[in-house]
Amino acid sequence: MTGRLYGLGLGPGDPELLTLKAARLLDAVPVVAYFAKQGSPSNARAIIAERLRPGVVELPLLYPVTTEIPRSDPGYRAALDAFHDAAAADIAAHLEAGRDVAVASEGDALFYGSYMHLHVRLAHRFPTEVVPGITAMSGAWALAGLPIAQGDDVLTVLQGTLDEDSLTQRLRGTEAAIIMKLGRNLPRVRAALGRAGRLDAALYAERVGTPAQRVLRLVERDEGPAPYFSLILVPGWA
Repeated sequence: MTGRLYGLGLGPGDPELLTLKAARLLDAVPVVAYFAKQGSPSNARAIIAERLRPGVVELPLLYPVTTEIPRSDPGYRAALDAFHDAAAADIAAHLEAGRDVAVASEGDALFYGSYMHLHVRLAHRFPTEVVPGITAMSGAWALAGLPIAQGDDVLTVLQGTLDEDSLTQRLRGTEAAIIMKLGRNLPRVRAALGRAGRLDAALYAERVGTPAQRVLRLVERDEGPAPYFSLILVPGWA
């Protein structure tokens, strides 16, 4: 008998936004894995820290690279592929020994989540269950009290890594939008929102679900880089 793999969505950051199912599994599994950048604490672990039982095996999965080299660099993809292969092998060793493993993933595990890279490597080999989590974007619009879309509105999820022309075009072609992966891309995103005539309506949210959370109009935010836990909301319904 092999162990069972669980992909656990943890929600946007508030430990109270864990689902009952995710909390139950965290209280039961013998091994909990989570992603982090080398030299930095894990955001996922911070969400579940109070639920980690004495004796549970923790398996940190440490990224070798994040923003140090461009995503377009062949070395970036090669480094991440090798990392995901090694991480999957470490988890497989526990599963083959009959131990269940829960992979903790911020937000929803299959919505821009790191877990999916393990899922495609392991789900065909071991019993697997994915537990959905509250997405960062739904946590953000709930915090803001912002009706995001209704009726026939189209909601588009965009990445701040897109070029300015692509962002502008897509913003013009949708009623509501979420823009993720801001970081150092924030000035370009702001420029695209301005060109699309959507800047005044845009809200900026960061670190939703943590003590440092905040929401403000994007025009009121400075030009500095955005933290990892940040996104922009553009409502479609007024």
